[in-house]
Amino acid sequence: MSGKKGLDLLRSIATVMTKTNGYDRCLQQLVMVSGGDGKCLAEFKVQEEHLNRAGGLHGGFTATIVDVVTTYALMTKENAVPGVSVDIHVSYLKGARQGDEVIIDANTVRAGRNLAFLECELRHKKDNSVIAKASHTKYIGSN
Repeated sequence: MSGKKGLDLLRSIATVMTKTNGYDRCLQQLVMVSGGDGKCLAEFKVQEEHLNRAGGLHGGFTATIVDVVTTYALMTKENAVPGVSVDIHVSYLKGARQGDEVIIDANTVRAGRNLAFLECELRHKKDNSVIAKASHTKYIGSN
């Protein structure tokens, strides 16, 4: 699934996921930019609710973004299921502050019969510098 069809699917999924009183509503600021064929490109502007006590982008929020946006990328693959997380690894390379615009670039490296391997980068929109690099492994097999 590529192009407009992939982007439409991502926007539909994001709308359903964030229109809740649950945890996923913290992702309401995410804007889907493009997607399809196992990829998802999104962006958001760092808001006060995304900050840690030191005024930087919260690491837990960053990990949540990785979890969700890589899953969105996976969902654009043919016959995809969202699966469940087996492992998420995030390397935090640079900070982000309130008002910063952030790009999230997620990619499906491989989706096999039981496992999917995904990667993600968060970058500053202004200079493309890397905020965080991540890998995410999901179990996607059946019972």
